[in-house]
Amino acid sequence: MVAEPHVQIEGLTLSYGPRAVVKNVTLSAPRNGILGIVGPAGSGKSSMLTCLNRTIELTPGASYTGTVRLDGQDVRSLEASDLRRRVAMVLPLPVGLPMSVYDNVAFAPRLAGVRRKTELDEIVERCITQAALWDEVKDRLDMLGTRLSGGQQQRLTLARALSTDPEVLCLDEFSIAIDPVTTMRIEAVLTELKERMTIVLVTNLLMQARRIADVTAFMLNGELIEAGPTGDLFVFARDKRTNDYLAGKFG
Repeated sequence: MVAEPHVQIEGLTLSYGPRAVVKNVTLSAPRNGILGIVGPAGSGKSSMLTCLNRTIELTPGASYTGTVRLDGQDVRSLEASDLRRRVAMVLPLPVGLPMSVYDNVAFAPRLAGVRRKTELDEIVERCITQAALWDEVKDRLDMLGTRLSGGQQQRLTLARALSTDPEVLCLDEFSIAIDPVTTMRIEAVLTELKERMTIVLVTNLLMQARRIADVTAFMLNGELIEAGPTGDLFVFARDKRTNDYLAGKFG
């Protein structure tokens, strides 16, 4: 049974200048579940994701209509910094802060008022472990995060997102810079994390959505074609375009 919605998107249309890239989308993310969003490049998946924590407002020329609700509240009624702590975002390419591995993860908790080193140590270790990175960096936490490999920096970005203990974790193509073995390890972590948070996963890996998403949505040219429980969508898709995409006929 699909859980009650935690995030609700209603009639969302997003434009960059005169060009609409998301067109009247209505979609929900189940509470304590994983919503997978799939579709070819240019479908509007990543753009839609940025509306969930209003980072779209940082993009010049972008505008949107419709409503995004978190726990029933319109996100535009919430203070932006608080919203972005509650709805964390991991982008496709790593964006490391120019500070140590430790400080990258401790940065947000310190901003939130955490000062005790023992508490910070626990947060840093927990989040880096959840990001499947601890064994690789535990002896060099004082090293600049930007000196890690691309895949390690991506996992550090994930650890930093988790450090705010978000209610919703948004992942935009997180596997793009990570090897398959580490990707599988993080997928296992995500299935555990959904017990205490909602996860929205934009992915170009259809089998990733099939493995871990509770609900999957298929987007094409800015439109939501269909969405439903993952097992049903992959086996009994109603729309021919969905069937063709899932069968690899285009993408």
